[in-house]
Amino acid sequence: MKAMIKSATMVFAAMTISVNAFAQEAKKPASPPATATGKIKDANITIAYNSPSVKDRKIWGDLVPYDKVWRAGANEATTFETDKDITVQGKKLPKGKYSFFLIPKESGTWTAIFNKESKQWGAYKYQEAQDALRVDVKTKSLPTKQESLIYKVNNNGFTMDWDKISVPVEVK
Repeated sequence: MKAMIKSATMVFAAMTISVNAFAQEAKKPASPPATATGKIKDANITIAYNSPSVKDRKIWGDLVPYDKVWRAGANEATTFETDKDITVQGKKLPKGKYSFFLIPKESGTWTAIFNKESKQWGAYKYQEAQDALRVDVKTKSLPTKQESLIYKVNNNGFTMDWDKISVPVEVK
């Protein structure tokens, strides 16, 4: 009887561990949500995005086409929020919450877009008429591949790094 109870307990424990491990794997999204925050002078900056991975895919010019508005992340459009008026690449941007888009170019100078409609799924319903600001940004090559898309806020603004490209955006 003790052997049977011990065996049943072991089987139950093994099943519980297996189910929990499977459930945790199933819940992990392919492009998990992430947030980058920081302070530039006295402005608090928050960038909310979903972080896709390269996964041995060709990103620029393929998964993310050149010369088309891109959500600058995965799933919902990336959002950029500032609690103070700022300048981006030398142009004024009022405080508020914006969708942040990029137009990748093969040349290395991309377009960064701050759109007044902050709640959007991807760029499917993007409307240029809602743009608060468009600026040109010069990309840089990364010394090593960045597997997962990441935003970083620093004293000079912020960067979006993914694959072999860094997109620095100057904020003052």
